Amino acid sequence: MNTIQADIITTPRLTLQPLAVEHAEEMAGVLGDPALYSFIGGEPPTVSALRARYERQTAGSPEPGVSWCNWVVREPEGGRFVGTVQATVQQGEAEVAWVVGVPWQGRGIAREAVAGLVEWLTAHARVGAVLAHIHPDHAASAAVASSVGLAPTDVWLDGEVRWRLDVRFGTTGGVTAP
Repeated sequence: MNTIQADIITTPRLTLQPLAVEHAEEMAGVLGDPALYSFIGGEPPTVSALRARYERQTAGSPEPGVSWCNWVVREPEGGRFVGTVQATVQQGEAEVAWVVGVPWQGRGIAREAVAGLVEWLTAHARVGAVLAHIHPDHAASAAVASSVGLAPTDVWLDGEVRWRLDVRFGTTGGVTAP
């Protein structure tokens, strides 16, 4: 099975740029607010820890048939990085995640970035399902997931609810609404 490679994704206000190790220094600032970790756990990464993480992520999954696709989210105004989106693609499914830095939250950035990601995944990776895992108290992430068509399931993993969007492809190759 071929692996999927991240491409540049553009939305009306954002550019999702494939992750590079060189992004670590700027992203350490974006990911530096401890409040960002209240639902996902952990703590703000150092530049060196983030560089090491990005080296692993850009090297790709060691598992055959599994693609790791990672992007930094860039605002066109000022060209600043404001967050990340990612997808692990395997066997026709993509598990997605997103993070937007605290100063940029509440502006629709996560919704727009995740919508662009889901559109790209269905068009380029031809995934049949998109999954996300969201802490049950994280209303903002639940709103993002819902806005792009994901719905909560009864499946729990590590204290988070699995959300799912089943994608159907029309006979002309286009994606149809769930």
